[in-house]
Amino acid sequence: MTPAPKIDLVSAAMLLCLSLLWGGSFFLAKIAVEFMPPVTLVFFRVLIAATILWLVLVVFGESLPLHGSWPLKFLGLGLVNNVIPFSLLFWGQQHIASGLASVLNAFTPIFTMLVAHQMTRDERLSTAKVLAGLIGICGVALMLGADALLGATERIVPQVACLGAALSYAIAATMAKRLKALPPLTIATGQLSGSTVILAPLILFTTSPTQLATVPSQIWGAIAVLAILSTALAYLLYFRILQRAGATNAALVTFLVPVSAILLGTVFLNERLEPNQWIGIVLIALALLIMDGRLIRRLRVGRA
Repeated sequence: MTPAPKIDLVSAAMLLCLSLLWGGSFFLAKIAVEFMPPVTLVFFRVLIAATILWLVLVVFGESLPLHGSWPLKFLGLGLVNNVIPFSLLFWGQQHIASGLASVLNAFTPIFTMLVAHQMTRDERLSTAKVLAGLIGICGVALMLGADALLGATERIVPQVACLGAALSYAIAATMAKRLKALPPLTIATGQLSGSTVILAPLILFTTSPTQLATVPSQIWGAIAVLAILSTALAYLLYFRILQRAGATNAALVTFLVPVSAILLGTVFLNERLEPNQWIGIVLIALALLIMDGRLIRRLRVGRA
């Protein structure tokens, strides 16, 4: 049996950086979606990110494989890793708080464990993974507190949409793992290009230049940051983690995203961490240690 991939120090550092990039994406999207329809926002996010990565490809003298089945693979990955989850999350954030959206998005590792168990040979479901997933979910929910969950019964559909995004991410992570023969830059460029191609016809028929002209310049700035940092750069990190540590471990970033969002608020907005948030951070750290497996192995060695 192929050994299950593990999280090493480099992968852990990349997970932390990725959580910082994606932690800010909920805030940026919440601002931008007030001035732009969700699908239109998704289009400009992937268009700008794809353009940036194409420029990087040219600078490094790389190319995108467009022969055989590769275009279909990029279109499929772009659909399930960008178009569907971005649209569902952005639409959901029009109706529920960003905090609740991030809690629901943190179900991605749970879904990824289930999907990877069915679709891979080296990421089988285990008691430790299930336990880590449940602890991580509890940690995220505890960090955000009861206020983030207010209105849960009145807003079922937006919540289901965010859960649908998490499931889509899980399927995409397992699909992307099968492209490990390609460099992360190529995979990221291919999927974002595929997303742009899928959405372009829809945007041409549903969005007018007049509508776009009313969007304030500050919002375009937020979209640019969302595309360049939280999408182009973030996906380069994500696919690298995916290749090093596997789909299930890469999905753990969704546990860290709320942590990053709260810590960023503490550093830049002088917000104070509440006791429940510190406890949540500890639970998330414990979940990561259990998922990694080394903590359990050391405990077993100590008992032997």
